[in-house]
Amino acid sequence: MSNTQATVTAYLAAQKKTTNKDLAAEWTLIEELHNEKLWNELTIKLVTFVRHESLQDESALLQLYQNFISTFETKINPYGLIQILEVVVDNIADKKEAIDFLEKMKDKVKICDEAVWYLQVMQGNLYLSNLNDLNATKKIIEELRDVLEEAGNVTPVHGKYYMLASQYYRRVGKHSEYYRCGLQFLGCSLDDYPRDQWAQQAFFLGLAALLGDGVYNIGELLAHPILESLQNTENEWLVELLKAFNMGDINKFNAMKKIWSKIPDLAAQEVKLRQKISLLCLMEMTFKRSAIERAISFADIASETKLPAKEVEYLIMKALALDLVRGEIDQVAGVVNMSWVQPRVLNRAQIVGMASTLDTWMGAITNMEKLMENRAAEILTN
Repeated sequence: MSNTQATVTAYLAAQKKTTNKDLAAEWTLIEELHNEKLWNELTIKLVTFVRHESLQDESALLQLYQNFISTFETKINPYGLIQILEVVVDNIADKKEAIDFLEKMKDKVKICDEAVWYLQVMQGNLYLSNLNDLNATKKIIEELRDVLEEAGNVTPVHGKYYMLASQYYRRVGKHSEYYRCGLQFLGCSLDDYPRDQWAQQAFFLGLAALLGDGVYNIGELLAHPILESLQNTENEWLVELLKAFNMGDINKFNAMKKIWSKIPDLAAQEVKLRQKISLLCLMEMTFKRSAIERAISFADIASETKLPAKEVEYLIMKALALDLVRGEIDQVAGVVNMSWVQPRVLNRAQIVGMASTLDTWMGAITNMEKLMENRAAEILTN
């Protein structure tokens, strides 16, 4: 018997001596899977077994790795190995040692890209949550960004990466990046996200949607079920405020000021919020109009946005510069001729409005068709 096999045999024999019969049975099964070299079944078993309450100790988990798992780690699925080691790393008290431990694992799992990515995300979480090393976290996020975007399909690592990135961007106050990464996380891993944390995540995403530069597609968040977690909570008002922004409803925004101004981040950015909802109001005005009614007067814009007349042209120029709308300004006539509005995720009312516009358009086409039929005889005769 080799020294390695002797170590494994002695270790498993010692573990099976536990007085806990259920735990002893678990160890016996693990031994059988190992002896039969059923590596896939053993990996699946260990992924859950390492979370057993009797093992939630740095020493116990390191002994499990050093005396058992390390002897066959190159024979099992690399991604499964990292899943197992995630629990081991979580229980290592010195997080710098934990990062070094993971670094040494890179060569052992390099044949599997997803395992390496997973390992890097784990390192990023340790840098961010335990060591507060923002520069090291940023480096990992930037290294993985392009790699994951070019992966071709969504992997189990994508959700973990977007959670890491969103937490980092929230920490450094980059609202737009946090919002986008947060939504991408929800699209990948919402089912795995603890329900008791949904409301907090929804609140943070809502604030980021309001405060984020370049975030005008608020309907994407409003359509997501995570916002339902805010119902019957102290932050339920945020959903109504998001709806007001999505519709460009400045009256509602003003009416809710007593509520939203209690949030320091929102109160401090009131000017920025008013500019954003004014832009959204202009987008909504353009969207509601038919293609033949998109000559919008400065007076109408001032009335809807509650802006002084002298600021309307600046608002239009801002919207054009951000490519939220397209058109031409007629300063002499005091109108802007809109030709396009940036696509957004629509709510039910907006969809109904669009359907009504389509009905009107179809009606106009039908009338033109009838007119041509009636005039056809005259054209042929002449």
